[in-house]
Amino acid sequence: MNLLLSKQAFVIKKARHVSFCIESRRFANIPGENKSTAEEISALLKHKNWNFLLESSGIPQKLSPDVVHSVLDRNKLVVNPKRLLDFFDWSNHKLGGTQHIDSFSILALTLCNSNNFAPANHMFDEMLQRGYAVMDILSSLVKCFKECDSFSSKPVAFELLIDAYRNKRMLNEAVSAFLGFKNEGFPPSVLCCNTLLNELLKGNKTELFWKVYEGMLESEMSLDVYTYTNVINAYCKVCNVKDAKRLLRVMEEKGCSPNLVTYNVVIRGLCGTGTVDEALELKESMEAKGLVPDIYTYSTLIDGFCKKKRSREAKLILVEMTDRNLVPSAYTCGVLINALCNSGDLCQAILVLEKMIAAGARPNAIIYTPIIKGYVEDGKFDEAKKIVQDMWQKGILPDILCYNTIITGLCKVGRIDEARMCLVEMERRKLRPNSYTFAAFISWYREAGNMQVAEQYFWEMLDRGVAPNYATFTSIIDGYCKYGNIAQAFSVLNRMLEIGRLPNVQLYGILINALAKNGKLSDARSVLSELYNKGLVPDVFTYTSLISGFCKQGNSEEAFLLLDEMCQKGVRPSIVTYNALIGGLCKSGDLSRAREVFDGISGKGLAPNAVTYSTIIDGYCKTGDLNEAFRLSDEMPSQGVQPDAFVYNALLHGCCRAGETEKALSLFHEMVEKRIASTLTFNTLIDGLCKLGRMSEALELVKGMSDRHPPDHVTFTILIDYCCKNGVMKEAEDLFQQMQERKLIPTIVTYTSLIQGYHRLGDKLKVFSLFEEMVARGIEPDEVVYSLMVDALYRKGNLHKAFSLWNELLDKGLLKGHVSETLVQSWCEKGEISALLASLNEIGEQGFVPSLAMCSTLAQGLDKAGYSEKLPMALETMVKFSWISNSLTSNDLITRCQMDGHTESVSNPPKQSAFEVALQA
Repeated sequence: MNLLLSKQAFVIKKARHVSFCIESRRFANIPGENKSTAEEISALLKHKNWNFLLESSGIPQKLSPDVVHSVLDRNKLVVNPKRLLDFFDWSNHKLGGTQHIDSFSILALTLCNSNNFAPANHMFDEMLQRGYAVMDILSSLVKCFKECDSFSSKPVAFELLIDAYRNKRMLNEAVSAFLGFKNEGFPPSVLCCNTLLNELLKGNKTELFWKVYEGMLESEMSLDVYTYTNVINAYCKVCNVKDAKRLLRVMEEKGCSPNLVTYNVVIRGLCGTGTVDEALELKESMEAKGLVPDIYTYSTLIDGFCKKKRSREAKLILVEMTDRNLVPSAYTCGVLINALCNSGDLCQAILVLEKMIAAGARPNAIIYTPIIKGYVEDGKFDEAKKIVQDMWQKGILPDILCYNTIITGLCKVGRIDEARMCLVEMERRKLRPNSYTFAAFISWYREAGNMQVAEQYFWEMLDRGVAPNYATFTSIIDGYCKYGNIAQAFSVLNRMLEIGRLPNVQLYGILINALAKNGKLSDARSVLSELYNKGLVPDVFTYTSLISGFCKQGNSEEAFLLLDEMCQKGVRPSIVTYNALIGGLCKSGDLSRAREVFDGISGKGLAPNAVTYSTIIDGYCKTGDLNEAFRLSDEMPSQGVQPDAFVYNALLHGCCRAGETEKALSLFHEMVEKRIASTLTFNTLIDGLCKLGRMSEALELVKGMSDRHPPDHVTFTILIDYCCKNGVMKEAEDLFQQMQERKLIPTIVTYTSLIQGYHRLGDKLKVFSLFEEMVARGIEPDEVVYSLMVDALYRKGNLHKAFSLWNELLDKGLLKGHVSETLVQSWCEKGEISALLASLNEIGEQGFVPSLAMCSTLAQGLDKAGYSEKLPMALETMVKFSWISNSLTSNDLITRCQMDGHTESVSNPPKQSAFEVALQA
């Protein structure tokens, strides 16, 4: 053993000596110790057992990146490249991975030079992993390449670096490497460039793509069919089919024949821009040159023709495709089936489906859905459901969209029970309903006015963990607002916020509109502020809703402030906004300002529409300025707006109000001739004739009302009201009977007219009978009816029943002076005021302000009835609600009553005409 070790030591010593003699000149520029170490390693690398020799020496302690670099540099043409790679890996392990960048470059070039491309690739991957900058790698690689003449014949290493970057999707670096090598005079091969161009296209790196292409042209490379195809594809991707076609011609002129892929790219580009006829011509041109269209060619053309809604021609292309024994994909058939269904050609769509199945293609739920939708839109729900059942039998799983299509269709036509059965089946099949499923039910019940059931579906949806989409939230909130339950609408809004869904402007607009319509403008303003706080800008609908609300309350100043605010926020008012302002000003009687707004519309870049004209014309009619109203109506055609039924009805109503009967009749006949007369038109004229006492003419007009303009409840109410006011109750009863025979439901206005008529005649039994009949029909009595009933009971002496009705008035917020003062007077006269005293606070909270005379009557009544000790408490209540001045005493009130000798006379409250009240109802 000792002999063997001595012999091995001698060999090492001899090898070192020989190596030193041969290699001494190669290490002239290396510092002394490193030079010596590099010499030792170079000598040992020539031995097969170099690894053992290195490990058993002191070299590992002397190793450094410079030493490794020197060894690789001096031995790149001497030592086997794989041994150099093994040495490099060994040194990596010893040095902990620290290496000189040039070491990687030398090794990569050496490996490439010996066709060891896989390990060379590994070298580049290692360099990228270490995070070397692309320019540093480029500089190192070029420098090492230029230093060795043996490398110059194989510059493949440069391409491997570009590929390394490309494979790691480091496309910016890949292009930088390409440009760097090109500028150094080492342009990569066309194959390398084509691969890079293709990757850049896939990654939508258009700018980099054109840099590489320009670099190829500058290097005067011989472009091949793949290069041209890539460039044509780039043009087509940005819809530049003009240059794509130009390049197609250029490549042919240069002797580079386009292949099938090239033509397919151009055909796809043409179809993408909608020039499908040209695409079809190109396909035929391609065939003339001996190229056979493939599945992709036909699929592209079918898709293109379908998008242009030319499904019949697309079907012919499919027939040609199958005649060539090309099996269309499920996607292609699906596109055509969808297009045929959308064009209403359901039969052809089914034929395509049958041919698809016969050709061996397997349809899926996506393909069946348009056919199901087609049947649903045609109202053929049984056929749609049969399709779903057939799918199950064929092992094709219907998805949620298939069921949703049927459920939504059934809900839209009100076949809600069938829709629920579909839902049950869907769940039995383990398909969970989604937001669209629930939305269909919610939408139907909302439209039907059944918000209670709509709400049940909504909360069930949340309980199941199905998040409602914006459409569902909007539907349920809009439903609550539409039917007056604003509090519940806000409850849904709060739930929406709880699950992290932020309301959009549309939702806030619906809430603001509902609040404004209900007169809750302060609350609407608060919601508007919340909208601002969330960084949202109200839209024109939201602002117009608020402006309209303020206008309806007669607060035009606030409406104009909002108009200024919306303009400052950059929201342009619409004609609807100005119509609301004009309507509000007309309602408050400010016609001069309304006209000012009207005249300023054209300066805002808007034009008055029919609503604008009808609103201001109606305003002039109501103020009696018929001349201006007619002048504006005559102006309308010259402004491109034809007077419609609203304008004519406004003029007709104005003429009737002004007693211009002949003018009204002339307008009426004109409306009949123009076929724009409506039941409202007849009612307006009938009301005008009744007010002038021309009842016989009014009745003749009713007889002339046809099926097109049948009399409605307003027609009969006008006539009944006229009869009641004139005391001809038999005729009123006859009309009331005719009304019901025509299946017309009497309204509160109809009953009020009759009750007033009998009340005037003192027929209390008939008054009570009509009241009971009205309540039995579910018609809610209003303040006028209650007033009449209380007065009738009072006159009959039934104060207990009168007080019961009075309490109903309090509960319903209908308390008014006439009723209360009548009762207070009667109770005080009879000394029955204990109940009244207990209700004083409730009267004040209802907002009723009794007259000073009533307060005096009450004070005297308390005094006479022996309730003088209650006077201070009653007086305190009167002062609290500002009924009397706090300077008045109970004695002052009693004295005032004694001086007057009576309470203020009570008269019937002013009342609109039956026609006006009926119209408002």
